[in-house]
Amino acid sequence: MNIDTIDLTDQDVFVEGVPHDWFATLRREAPVYWHPEPDGGPGFWCVTRYPDVVTVNRDNQTFSSARGAVFMWDLEPDQLEQQRLMMLNMDPPMHTRYRRLVNKGFTPRMMTELEATVRERTRSILDKVTPRGTCDFVTDVAAELPLQVIADLLGVPQDDRHKMFDWSNRMVGSEDPEYAVSAEEAQLASMELFAYAAQLAEMKRADPGNDLISVLSEAEVDGERLSQLEIDLFFMLLTVAGNETTRNQISHGMLAFLEHPDELARLRERPELLSSAIEEMLRYASPVMHFRRTATQDLTLGDTAIAEGDKVVIWYASANRDESVFDDPMRFDISRSPNEHVAFGGGGPHFCLGANLARLEIRVMFEELLPRWSDLALAGEPQRLRSNFINGIKHLPLSFTPA
Repeated sequence: MNIDTIDLTDQDVFVEGVPHDWFATLRREAPVYWHPEPDGGPGFWCVTRYPDVVTVNRDNQTFSSARGAVFMWDLEPDQLEQQRLMMLNMDPPMHTRYRRLVNKGFTPRMMTELEATVRERTRSILDKVTPRGTCDFVTDVAAELPLQVIADLLGVPQDDRHKMFDWSNRMVGSEDPEYAVSAEEAQLASMELFAYAAQLAEMKRADPGNDLISVLSEAEVDGERLSQLEIDLFFMLLTVAGNETTRNQISHGMLAFLEHPDELARLRERPELLSSAIEEMLRYASPVMHFRRTATQDLTLGDTAIAEGDKVVIWYASANRDESVFDDPMRFDISRSPNEHVAFGGGGPHFCLGANLARLEIRVMFEELLPRWSDLALAGEPQRLRSNFINGIKHLPLSFTPA
């Protein structure tokens, strides 16, 4: 394969699936590769090997999230200034201060307390779907659990949770033809979300609860209350991150089992393998494929010189298939060990805040689903999201026999 034919900005390619053959070529021939931008952008360094991805992810002083934000494309100055108020687009020490505000909602202890609620909601979702013997697994099941749980955590009434689903789809899926969302409509979705967050924060100030919006409405950083825009951006981050990623991970896990029925049969026979199966789902189909950093100084990564100000895009989807780290990386193996995947970021200050919550939701879903559904089979073609950022499945038609 000629490296010059690789175009990771072409989102149509990702509709067919993650281009793992491209990533394998880059890891082998050009692990730190200068990737041009066909739309006239400045280009970016494409980092595909596991050790280099981990290095960039952990070294926030050399590779900044704040300088240019975490998205592959460049933002206008006013957009960048606003995005820097979101925790995702901060560097320590500011990132550390903001992260402390919400950390308590995602500790292992909180997950233990939350498990009964997650299980109750999972059973309710499955109770509605199971008698039909068929479903769109994404919209009927995989999307519902994260939506209900993140609504609980944020203090959003359950009746409003589908507003969060709609806003998230319109913002993250704005390049997908099914959603047919223009840039203006995607911006409108974010404005609707902000307006809702402001209204919710006002309600929580008047009648606070144990939810995260109540906490953020009273929180201070360096002796000052958060502005409404900062609360809005927290709400946006937690809505999208708590909805999109886990929805897609549960969907990809199901698809992986359907494509590897021997592994599904093995899990049914040995349910104690579920913990390692979850880690393999995360490695095999990482829900976030890349993040961008910006070099803060001239440096060398591997054998490649990178200049201050250059964009550096780290590909988790490639690192998790790195042959030098994972034996037979293209194989879905639910007993894989060790399995030090980077689906949650591979350490560093931006390690996924919701990792414990995601693992809990995936575990409870499959614990409850597998005994109820037998003879699982695809009832139509899976439909993937047109995105090179989110590894998304929009629709996954299933048939099954209610147990």
